[in-house]
Amino acid sequence: MKYYSHTDSVSWLEEYKARHSAGLEAQRIVASFSKRFFSEHVPCDGFSDIETLGCPSHFFEDELMCILNMEGRKGLTWKYYAKKILYFLRQQNILKNLKEYLQRPADQQSFLEGAVLIDQYCNPLSDICLKSVQAQVDEITDKVRKVLRTKNPRHPSVASKAGEILIPEVELQRQVLDAMNCVLYEQLKYKGNELDYYNSLNSYIHQVLIRRTGIPISLSVLYLTIARQLGVKLEPVNFPSHFLLRWCQGKEGTDIFDYTYIDAFGKGKQLTVKECEYLIGHHVTEEFYGVVTSKEVLQRMVGNLLNLGKRESTDQSYQLLRDSLDLYLAMYPDNVQHLMLQARLYFHLGIWPEKVLDILQHIQALDPSQHGAVGYLVQHTLEHIERRKEEVGPEVKHRSDEKHKEVCFSIGLIMKHKRYGYNCVIYGWDPACMMGHEWIRNMNVHSLPHGPHQPFYNVLVEDGSCRYAAQENLEYNSEPREIPHPDIGRYFSEFSGTHYLANTELELRYPEDLELTCSTVQKIYSSGKE
Repeated sequence: MKYYSHTDSVSWLEEYKARHSAGLEAQRIVASFSKRFFSEHVPCDGFSDIETLGCPSHFFEDELMCILNMEGRKGLTWKYYAKKILYFLRQQNILKNLKEYLQRPADQQSFLEGAVLIDQYCNPLSDICLKSVQAQVDEITDKVRKVLRTKNPRHPSVASKAGEILIPEVELQRQVLDAMNCVLYEQLKYKGNELDYYNSLNSYIHQVLIRRTGIPISLSVLYLTIARQLGVKLEPVNFPSHFLLRWCQGKEGTDIFDYTYIDAFGKGKQLTVKECEYLIGHHVTEEFYGVVTSKEVLQRMVGNLLNLGKRESTDQSYQLLRDSLDLYLAMYPDNVQHLMLQARLYFHLGIWPEKVLDILQHIQALDPSQHGAVGYLVQHTLEHIERRKEEVGPEVKHRSDEKHKEVCFSIGLIMKHKRYGYNCVIYGWDPACMMGHEWIRNMNVHSLPHGPHQPFYNVLVEDGSCRYAAQENLEYNSEPREIPHPDIGRYFSEFSGTHYLANTELELRYPEDLELTCSTVQKIYSSGKE
C-alpha cells in the first residue's frame, strides 16, 4: 500500500493486472539474461529492455525483490541477474536525483541529503532514504536539547524549531557545541575510526549512524547538520588530509584567524590555525581554510571513495571504483582525467567496449593532446570487438575425450586448497595450464611436482576472488558449505548442501560433469556418515 494515498481513487482490478503483467515481464527478462550474458558482463546497452518498460517501475522492482527473497539455496542464477537489474534500476534513479540536487541553488543543497545520495548510489540494494537518516539525526538533536535544557532551561535552542533562527550570542552557541560534544562523544560514544580508517563504510552516512564511527568528512557532515538544526552556523572547510568545520565567534570573519576550527573526528575539539597545522604536520596557505560549497564537499567524499576503489584487491569487478567514477562524472562530466580512468578501467575489465569508444571520443573532443593514449585504447578496443564477433559459440568440454582423462574433479564440487587452506567451488577446468609463460613464471608453477602439465581448475573462492588452481593443490572438502562469492549465481542454480548444481549455460559447456559430481558426492559424503 506504500504507493497509494488514502485520497486516491484506484481501480484495484487494473492495478492487479498491471502488477501481474510487471511480474511476468520481470521473470521473462531475468530468465533471458543468463543465456545472453553468461560469457561477458552485462553490457551498457544490456538493460535497454528495462529502460523501455511498459509497466510501472515499482511493480517491476517488487517482482525483482520477490526473486531475491526466494528460498536461500535455490534460484541462484535468477537471483544473480535480478540483483544486477535492480542495482541498475535504482542507480539510474539515484543518479537522476543527484543531478536534480546539483541544479538547485546552493542554499537549497543540504549537506546531509548529498551524503545520503552518495550512500544510496554505492549501496543501491540497501534500504537507505533521506527521511530515515534525517529521523536518526533528529533523535540525536533531541538528546542535545535535553542536555541543553538541564544546563540552561531558557536557551533558545531548547525549542523544537530553533534551527529556523540562527543564535547570535556567542556564549549561547558555545553552550550548543558543548552539549553536542557531550551527547555525541560521551553519551553515544561516536569517534573517529583510527583503527580501520580506510574502510568504505566510514564514508556512508547510514553506516556512520549505525556504527557511530567514521572519517573526518562524514563525521563533519553529521556534526554540521546537528549544529545548524540547533541554530549554530558551522561551515565546511576543505582542509588537506583532514576535513574540518569552522565557527565564527561574533561578526563574519575577515581572515582565517577570526574563526575557531572544529575537528569532528577528534571529538569536537576546537582548534586555532596553528593547531590545525599541527594536526597534519605542516604549514598550509590561507586558501585551505576557506569555506566550500556542498558540491565541493560531495566531490571530496566521492574522491575518498575513488581512492578506496583503487586500493581494493579482492573485488575483481572494481564495483566501488566504478560507482565512484559514475558519481564523480555526474558532477564533472568533462573531467578528462577521470574519463580516461573510466575508459582504462572498462578496457582492463574487458567490458562495455562500445561504451569505451564513446568515452574516448569524448576525451579526444575535450583534449586533443590525449590522442596518443586515446589512439592506443581505440585500436585495442576495436580488436576486442572484432574478436567477439568471430566467436562461434561456447567451447564444450567432454570428460570422455581422451585428452581429458587426467581431469579428476568436476564442476560444482566444494574443494579446499591444500597449501592456502581456502574453501572454493569449481566452475571450470582445463586439461593443462592454459595461462601464459609470464603468469606461470610469476606463480612459480614449475616448482610443483607436475608443473603446468596437469589439470587446472577455475574456482570461486570464499573471499570473493576467482583463482586458477592446480589439481595437485586441491582436495575434497570434508565439511562442504556454501561459498559466499558474488558471482556464484552466474554459474550455479542451486546449492544442494554438499555441492553446487551448474546452471543451464555452464552445463552446456561441461555436459558430462553432473554425473561425476553426483557420484563423487555420494561416494565421499555418504561413506563418511556410515
